[in-house]
Amino acid sequence: MGKSVDADLLDRWTKLAGSQAQAVGEDLVRRYREPHRRYHTVEHLAAMLAVIDDLAADAEDLDAVRYAAFFHDAVYAMDGTDNEEASARLAETTLPALGVAADTVAEVARLVRLTGGHHPEPSDHNGAVLCDADLAILAADASAYAAYAAAVRAEYAHVPDELFRTGRAAVLRALAEQGRLFRTPTARARYESAARANLAAELATLTGD
Repeated sequence: MGKSVDADLLDRWTKLAGSQAQAVGEDLVRRYREPHRRYHTVEHLAAMLAVIDDLAADAEDLDAVRYAAFFHDAVYAMDGTDNEEASARLAETTLPALGVAADTVAEVARLVRLTGGHHPEPSDHNGAVLCDADLAILAADASAYAAYAAAVRAEYAHVPDELFRTGRAAVLRALAEQGRLFRTPTARARYESAARANLAAELATLTGD
């Protein structure tokens, strides 16, 4: 039997940050295991890291992108907290103590904040890789996409159906209106068409159009 997701993530973390960072890795995994999470979980993080591996050649600072993946949903509160900002600040306070260079820490925090809207500039290769990895789920096959959509709804179980449908439709519409969902050539070729079909289908379900 293969390693558990948690063990694999910890292995990846210590290869990235060093064995002295084991406790930080354990804390990050614990955060992605919080009981209120249904989609933003260790499985999501592992899937993102796998896509980053595939897109590695497009990144300028692969370590920064991988650090950003570990931190991008480290804070995931459902109380109106700006989760991306809080996650970026966690990176800013945690990474220097591990000996990570200041310019890398700044890049990691910038990348984490970028996942709040997924709008990297054309010249932002690190941002393109991270955002493409975060959005790759949009191109999943029908059953995996349905599971993803259901998990997102479960995270917002406290929100009434009508409000959820309105809010979710606004998020999906903003994505669909982007000229390009995916910024790296590899991800665009692999994911763009399937993701747009999934977005259109979910929007139709949410709005009745």
